[in-house]
Formats: sequence, structure tokens, C-alpha cells
Amino acid sequence: MASPDEAQLLARARGGDEQAFAQLVEMHSERVYRALRRFGLDADEAGEVGQEVFLRAWRGLDRFEGRSQLSTWLYRIAFNEAQRRLSRRRPPPVAVDADDPDPIAAIPDVPEHEPDALALERELGEAVDAALSQLPPELRAAVILRDLEGLSTNEAAAAAGVRPAAFKSRLHRGRIALRPLLAPYVDPAR
Repeated sequence: MASPDEAQLLARARGGDEQAFAQLVEMHSERVYRALRRFGLDADEAGEVGQEVFLRAWRGLDRFEGRSQLSTWLYRIAFNEAQRRLSRRRPPPVAVDADDPDPIAAIPDVPEHEPDALALERELGEAVDAALSQLPPELRAAVILRDLEGLSTNEAAAAAGVRPAAFKSRLHRGRIALRPLLAPYVDPAR
């Protein structure tokens, strides 16, 4: 669950302490922003929606029951707000092959701190983001929450607002849809 510091800040924020909530925002804003960008929002939209996420969190803090981590609850709010923003857009259809494994796991690791490695890492990140933008929002969210943000299946399912079995299905379909989109970056020896 929450770290002792986060739990104390949360208790203070629930009591109306705006400074404590500001510290919680500072602790989680980068991850929420990154998730919003990966959900398919541009930088300006992600900034605007991120503000809305934390405003909704502040207003709804008394409804946060603490059965999940605060970050999971924030991801849920972020997912809902991103869905609202993206609902006006339609992603292009993506072919799905049920026999393909997890494409993100097949992307080779990149050695750190070498100029070529840093350029390749940036290129891989851009390729993953571009591929994710082609997925329907529910599949995109599943891959982002589980594979990129590192939430457990149960946490990610809670953030997406579905049961774990439904989440696993979305994750599987998302991974399969990403496979052909990321094929140029996958090491065939893996």
C-alpha cells in the first residue's frame, strides 16, 4: 500500500491540508502526465487533463477508500479523463494475430549512457508511443498500465475499471496488436 510518508500526507489532505495534497501531486504528477501522453494526448492536452485529474482527486478525496494505492486511483481518474478527451477521435483499425507474444518484452534492452544507445532508446520510445497511438483506448490503457507503468494486473484492472479477467483479455489483445507495429524493433534472436 502507500508509503508511511504518503499515508501521512493523504491523511492530512483528507483533513483539508492543501499543502499535503500539493506534495501528493508533486509525488505523482510526472507519472500521471507520462501516462496521459501514452494514452495518446499531446503535451498541451496532457498538461490540461493532468490538472483536471488532480482537481477531481482533490474534490473526491473523501471517496478514496484506500483499498488500492493512491497511484492506482489517480490512474483511474486519468484514464477516464483521457477517454473523455479522446472520445472525439477514432483510431485506425489494427490487425490482431492471436499467436504473437508480448511485443514490448521482445524489444531489446539498450545499454545506458552511450550516445548511440541514448538515440536508440529515444527512437524506441517514439516507436512505442506511435504504435500505442494506433490502438483503441481500452487496449492502449491496458498495455500502458501493466507493461509501461508496471502496475500489477489487479492494480491495472482497478485503474481501468474492469475485472482482472477482462483486463487480461485487453492486455493480450493490445500486445498482439502492437506486435506488427513494433516488428522492426524486435530482436529476432529473442
